[in-house]
Amino acid sequence: MPRVSQDHLAARRRQILDGARACFARHGYEGATVRRLEEATGLSRGAIFHHFRDKESLFLALAEDDAARMADVVAAQGLVQVMRDLLANGSAHPADWLGTRLEVSRRLRTDPEFRARWAERSEQLTVATRNRLARQREAGNLRDDIDIEVLTAFLELVLEGLVSHVAMGLPADDLEPVLDLVEETVRRHRARDEPR
Repeated sequence: MPRVSQDHLAARRRQILDGARACFARHGYEGATVRRLEEATGLSRGAIFHHFRDKESLFLALAEDDAARMADVVAAQGLVQVMRDLLANGSAHPADWLGTRLEVSRRLRTDPEFRARWAERSEQLTVATRNRLARQREAGNLRDDIDIEVLTAFLELVLEGLVSHVAMGLPADDLEPVLDLVEETVRRHRARDEPR
C-alpha cells in the first residue's frame, strides 16, 4: 500500500478545516452534524475523523487555526488591522471566522470543559498583541503613560465589541473612522517641538 505524503495529509487537513469553518459558521456547533460536516468538506466521516478525534477536537483545531492567523496579523500589523480586516470582509456577509469566533464565545460561557481547554490556547492572541505593543513602545510610537497590559485589554475589548456589532447585523460600513480613533488613542503624541 503506498504511503500518503505529508503534503497530501496537510492538504486534506486544510480541506477539512475550511469546510468545517463554513459549516460551524452556518449551523453553530450543535447544528454542525456529522452529515453536514461531510457535505461541507466533501469527505466521509472516516476521512474527517481520521484527522480529528471528534467534533470538539475539530472545532478546537479550527478555533486555534483562526487564532493563529489573527496572531500573525497582530504581529505584523497590530490588532486594529484584524478589526479592519473584519470590516473589509464582513460588511455584507460576515466572514466564516466570525461565526467560529461567536461559537467560541458561546461555548466559553456555557461549557466549563471547553473553557478549560480553550484557556490553554487563547493566550496566543494576547501575547501577540502585548509583544506588538512592546515593540511599538520601544520604537517610540506607543504612548508610555498607560501600562501595556491595560492597552492590550482595551484593544481586546474593542475587538469583542466589534465582533458583537457585526454579528448583530448592525451597519459596519462607517466604522473605519472609529478604528482610526482606536489606533490614535494608543499612539504616542509628540510635542510640537519634539523631534520626530
